[in-house]
Amino acid sequence: MMARLMPFNSGQVRLLAVLALINFVNFADRQVLNPLLPLLRQHFNVTDSQLGSLQTVLLIVLAVASIPSGYLADRFSQHTIIAAGVLFWSLASMCSGLAPSFAMLFLCRGLVGIGEAAYAPAAQAMISDSFPVEHRALTQSIFASGMLLGGAGGLALGGIMGERHGWQYAFLIVGAIGVIPGLSAFKLKEPPKRPRSEVVSIVCLLSVPAYVAMMIAGTCITFSTVSFVTWGVDYATSYKDFSLKEAALSLAVIALLSLVMGALAGGYFADLLQKRFPYGRILVIAAAFLVAAPFLLLALQSDEKWIVLAGFFVASFFMSWYHGPTTAVLHDLTPQRAHATAIGVYMFVTQIVGALGPLLIGRISDASDLLVALQAATGVMVFGALLMLVAIYFVRRDGMHHPRLAAFRAEDDAYSVAHPVKGD
Repeated sequence: MMARLMPFNSGQVRLLAVLALINFVNFADRQVLNPLLPLLRQHFNVTDSQLGSLQTVLLIVLAVASIPSGYLADRFSQHTIIAAGVLFWSLASMCSGLAPSFAMLFLCRGLVGIGEAAYAPAAQAMISDSFPVEHRALTQSIFASGMLLGGAGGLALGGIMGERHGWQYAFLIVGAIGVIPGLSAFKLKEPPKRPRSEVVSIVCLLSVPAYVAMMIAGTCITFSTVSFVTWGVDYATSYKDFSLKEAALSLAVIALLSLVMGALAGGYFADLLQKRFPYGRILVIAAAFLVAAPFLLLALQSDEKWIVLAGFFVASFFMSWYHGPTTAVLHDLTPQRAHATAIGVYMFVTQIVGALGPLLIGRISDASDLLVALQAATGVMVFGALLMLVAIYFVRRDGMHHPRLAAFRAEDDAYSVAHPVKGD
């Protein structure tokens, strides 16, 4: 019975558990900032645009560093790259808590992005290369659940520590927490490595129309979701009469329940639908965002606290269907030796443009109000969901394995016969 529920061996379970734990710390580190925005506004006497730039600089640096990080992860030791990234961002986060000025805080948040860029492409590639392809969306969703739990933990930690002890302690604590799981990454067992001379160029990846369509859609979705995560607590405190602690804890509980359940449900249904349609995972992503949109608008418009929280709960559940299936689709579209590079390029494009979300939403808030700004972010999310239909069109036209990459696929198939990936 257990074998059917979790058809993985002990080594695979350990790998997934360690990487999910590191992902927890990763997003606790990133999201601890958001409930601290009102405190930072008061402490440094800055505008909403400047506050939005703290997430923007992190995401821009993350985007720029993702391509070289993915390139290195496809060719060298993935677990070493992961460990170095975790330790680097942990140190940068602790430095954030010691920042004497807004400029220094801005710099430290940018450095956090370098560490995160070193981690994500390598970790996602290790997972896809270590598990059977039919479970790809589910395993990536389990990995993503660590991110979502970490985001909830970061919100709660920031809200509690910020209100009781000040924003500095929140950064110091979340940075220190990352050291132990970072060191544990050195002991991870990697899947068999291919010869380093076997290279899939970025130009080849960008010649796959479905891959490009996924990146454009992902850019819109990243713009929207990062904006909501950044400004959600501030919106609840400024427009819905929540206290800082109440808003941070309420949204953290919502994230803890709805996002994790949604990520796992999305991975399960994406793998299930993929057995019937070659574009099944993409269809699940698009449908989930279209269902989420009206609940976001309900939460933004309502004056009743319970309706606000219920709307965010349902919307968050469906929005989190995105994480695991998206990584699975990107790896389905690309040869195995390019899995980390594919994620790196995707992160570069989506994060470099999506990073503008918190900044632009802050500017719209300064010019009008935050309600209008977040309604605009919802519209961008819907547009991104509709662009997923373009990716489906290309998959139906060209197949999941584009002819341009056929030679690499043939070598991958031969390699996979010699190095099969199995569970129990």
